[in-house]
Amino acid sequence: MSIFKFQAEELYDWVTTNHEFVLLDVRNAKDFGRFQVEGPYPLDMLNISYFDFMEIEDECIKKIPQKSAQVRVVCAKEGSALFVAEILEKHGFSDVGYLAGGIKSWGNLLVPRLLNPGAAYELYEFIRPGKGSCSFGLIQQQEMILFDPSRNIDFYLKFAKSKNCRIVATAETHLQADYISGSRLISEQTGATFYANEHDFEGAKIDYQALEDGEDIGFKDGPSVRVVFSPGHTPGSTMYVIDDAYVISGDIIFIKSIGRPDLGGKVDEWSDTLFETVKKIATMNGALTVLPGHFIGWDEANKNLTFAETLQKIREINQAIYAIEDNAVFLDFIKSNMREQPPEYATIRLVNANLKQVEDDNAEVLDLGKNECAASAYEAQQSA
Repeated sequence: MSIFKFQAEELYDWVTTNHEFVLLDVRNAKDFGRFQVEGPYPLDMLNISYFDFMEIEDECIKKIPQKSAQVRVVCAKEGSALFVAEILEKHGFSDVGYLAGGIKSWGNLLVPRLLNPGAAYELYEFIRPGKGSCSFGLIQQQEMILFDPSRNIDFYLKFAKSKNCRIVATAETHLQADYISGSRLISEQTGATFYANEHDFEGAKIDYQALEDGEDIGFKDGPSVRVVFSPGHTPGSTMYVIDDAYVISGDIIFIKSIGRPDLGGKVDEWSDTLFETVKKIATMNGALTVLPGHFIGWDEANKNLTFAETLQKIREINQAIYAIEDNAVFLDFIKSNMREQPPEYATIRLVNANLKQVEDDNAEVLDLGKNECAASAYEAQQSA
């Protein structure tokens, strides 16, 4: 078999079906440590730098398992992976592929999963495995509302076309800090209404429609989309309750955590607000299916490999958090579970408010990497 190029979608299929192969990442150790390919099953993964292959080729080859193995090579932009693939072929490896577009194609990949088959409307979760993030699409007849779309706007436009519908609205749960949002560009290209909470977007150079707590922004003849203000992660954090059955929770409710309140540099001030929101969540209907904006790991996925769990189950998983009754104790919990936020987040907030413009290549760099929006290191919290 000659060397071949594979797409990010194929890589996703392999890592989610427990396919046996060796994933060889030839980026430098720093970039590899920042973020890497992950999946629901253990991966046979090696990190051997492209530069090592240039300088100590034979030693690198010895680190790779038997030559009959399927080897899939990943690099930053594609060219280095092809270079290493050719070296492997020269050394007798017969099944070697390299990732088209490099690691950024994995980082931008969106995987659509239907959450409610058989219903009168369609609710999709768009999983972004390279970011540990989820966006959502609600379709009623020929119209679609998006929630927290990423900057990969071509995907959403093509998806809408494949479903024979048009995007009529895009709604943000908050001013994102960990990835560059696609809502503004989608609104500009399609004329879709941009919904946002002015407590986050006041001052933004964006034509948006300010949300009102409790209003319904859903379809005229279809499922309701009720706005629920839930400040704490940010002052304007907002959840959307769909058809009294699902809640798109943004960065407030996670399956194994809650949102961190320090991304604006005001952990003490925002902690009290988040505490009040957590108390409100404790009284919400436990039968609601929570659709979080992020996941910490693939162990949060259900048997369908989607990220969706009942609110009742989430409250049980996070009992140590929801059982806190005192503001000061809650603040101590928050501070003891904070990690330093990545320096890129301040710039991303400005980009998402359209207060700063960056070149596309810089946007790619800013946008890649796992999110850091949760307020707890879950394992540490459970063992405390």
